[in-house]
Amino acid sequence: MPLITAPVQSPDPGTPGGGGTPIPLPGVGNATAWYTDPAGTVWPLSQSSVGWFTLAEGVSGLGAAAYTLTSDAQPRGGARLRHVQPQPRTIIWPLHIYGTDHLEFVERWRALSTAFTRTLRRGRDGRRTPGVLTIARPDGTTRSVKVHYSAGFEGQGKRGSGIISDSVALALWCEDPYWEDGVPVTVHREAGQMVDFLNPFPAVSSSQVLGETVVDNPGDAVVWPTWTITGPASLIRFTNEETGDSFTLDPSEVGHGALADGEQVTVRTDPAQVRLLDGSPNGVNWSRALDWPEAVLWGLDPGQNLVTFQLDGSGPGSAVDLRFHPRHETA
Repeated sequence: MPLITAPVQSPDPGTPGGGGTPIPLPGVGNATAWYTDPAGTVWPLSQSSVGWFTLAEGVSGLGAAAYTLTSDAQPRGGARLRHVQPQPRTIIWPLHIYGTDHLEFVERWRALSTAFTRTLRRGRDGRRTPGVLTIARPDGTTRSVKVHYSAGFEGQGKRGSGIISDSVALALWCEDPYWEDGVPVTVHREAGQMVDFLNPFPAVSSSQVLGETVVDNPGDAVVWPTWTITGPASLIRFTNEETGDSFTLDPSEVGHGALADGEQVTVRTDPAQVRLLDGSPNGVNWSRALDWPEAVLWGLDPGQNLVTFQLDGSGPGSAVDLRFHPRHETA
């Protein structure tokens, strides 16, 4: 990437107004914004001192997602809604880019162009990595959406433009239309002290069931959490009591045996991924440890969800951690 004359600084999401001067955004109000490219470089979008800034007039696509509705005609007239499918969104984001002279302007223009268009390139794993557009409110809360460059980095094409300044209207395509909260929701459950069943009175140990738990999803859409299981445990089962969906993780299916004290396995529900964390960069693939084809890697609906965490063969130190970022309709 070309060198950038004005330094690109990472905004502090915890500081109101971090990343630049608040600008009025349609449907959002005063906010600051920044873009993180696939390489991890942060590009402030509301800080004119870096050599570019957002033209608030013309920003669009920050509202609720669009939906395709599938219905069935009814014999007595009308129709019944059968399925709702959220559609990808396109955000239009105008930028004005400038420099003190032509070479500085061109350097900034090329650097920004690369930052956005690299979302279309395949990485070593064959996948295209999106960038992330983040909008921060004055209270420091943030919402982000993953974006791919679609069109718009062409300039105005007017006389005098493209010498020391020009404007673009970026079209950013979002395969997932929902905005993600910057602060994750976490739930932790840990096995309690083991007890003797008959001493001094009959008792039930927490070694089997960590308990029914109400998990609140404060967002507007289903979320797909990541689970981390910490041993000891010989069999793990997670059940959504609202829907009856469940999945079971059996370490013996991969020839490992029970999880030892401190061993950890992560289960991602979307995309589906199970990894034993053995210290290697990507862990060990444990997908075969799930009870396919019965396994359903369920999500959490908006609102309260009653779920059960069950660990067989658990003991002191056994734990389950659930983590997700709430998803919202609007920025």
